[in-house]
Amino acid sequence: MVERDEFTIRFRDGAPLELGLRTRVMGILNLTPDSFSDGGRHERLPAAMEAAARMAEAGVDIIDIGGESTRPGAPDVGEAEEADRVLPAIEAVKRQFGARVSIDTTKAAVARQALAAGADLVNDVSAFGDPGMLPLVREAGVPAVLMHMRGTPRTMQRNTHYDDLTSSITDFLRERVETAVAAGVSDDKILVDPGIGFGKSATGNLLILEEIPALKRVGRPILIGASRKSFIGKLRGRPVDDRLEESLAVAAYASAQGAHVIRAHDVASTVRVVRMIDEIRGANRGAS
Repeated sequence: MVERDEFTIRFRDGAPLELGLRTRVMGILNLTPDSFSDGGRHERLPAAMEAAARMAEAGVDIIDIGGESTRPGAPDVGEAEEADRVLPAIEAVKRQFGARVSIDTTKAAVARQALAAGADLVNDVSAFGDPGMLPLVREAGVPAVLMHMRGTPRTMQRNTHYDDLTSSITDFLRERVETAVAAGVSDDKILVDPGIGFGKSATGNLLILEEIPALKRVGRPILIGASRKSFIGKLRGRPVDDRLEESLAVAAYASAQGAHVIRAHDVASTVRVVRMIDEIRGANRGAS
């Protein structure tokens, strides 16, 4: 089992999120009609709140709320429509559960409204691709997840060949982190995501999982999101609604490889799996 570095991420209210000793789980709450896994399932607020309640009961650490699909080929959504989808849910989740909420968006304008509504963290698959996002994160003092992706969700699967995938990911993420820190973002506000499923082949995604320890070179906490993704279906012949066991296997392996946060649809099952990994990790640490 790979030794996991320890970090402290601080929210804008000063509260810490300790990363390292315990694997954290980020639950996915998609408020879209066309997400690859649960599109349309949580479009209406009552259904979204029922899903959030299940996550909170299961012990989720962060609920990731998104209003635009990032599946390959997904159409763009306007700022106003995306904000209309996510803001009521963010406000309701914060009011009813007091849970930490991340806003899954690439748009600074949407992120700004989401933070005003109570969101605690920005999950940006474009890694500050919007020029307004970096100054917003700096001024708001909130943590952000920066992800590796070549191209956009509309184009990312057109070319999945890399001469050296691991170096491409680590070099990109290191540059993004250094740029953010140079612009005034505290390094205790940044997490990184290698972008499983975003511009990678099925075998490339497997390589990322094997190479999670190499991401330590970036020097920031590592988030892995592989839940129900298409590479599982390609490798195991499973439809999107029948990939639970495979997703849990990936979550367990990623945690054992040193990932700090697992992003998942099936929160209750994922929490149970990573808690067991944490027990094994703790026993190994105590025996050393």
